[in-house]
Amino acid sequence: MISALPTARDGRLSFTAPPPGFAPLTDFDLAAVEGAPGLYTLRDTAGAGLRLFLIDPTFYVPEYLPSIDDADLAALQLSTPAEADVYVVANIVDGAPVVNLLAPIVVNPVARTATQLILEDDWPLQAELVTAAA
Repeated sequence: MISALPTARDGRLSFTAPPPGFAPLTDFDLAAVEGAPGLYTLRDTAGAGLRLFLIDPTFYVPEYLPSIDDADLAALQLSTPAEADVYVVANIVDGAPVVNLLAPIVVNPVARTATQLILEDDWPLQAELVTAAA
């Protein structure tokens, strides 16, 4: 069982549109995973049993700086990218952890709104995850 300790980032998130593949769901709970800095679960609040693992890329992919355009910032009621919390979806592929750097989840931590962007940059869809301490 995965347990979590509350953090300032924990709580309900309302997406501006359903994340790809999750329509019609827009409301999710974000919770830190205990003992795993920078790892979070994102679960639907509708009882569909959907769960994603998200990571804070500053812990594991410190060079990751996605471009967030003005329209996306405005939709989240943000003025600058520095105001946003950014997460990437983590999965296990062929027994190894990977993260999707092409489609980050961007959050307004004050309004608790979120969107999943599909970037036009050359970020990989499945980047091998290497811990910052490695």
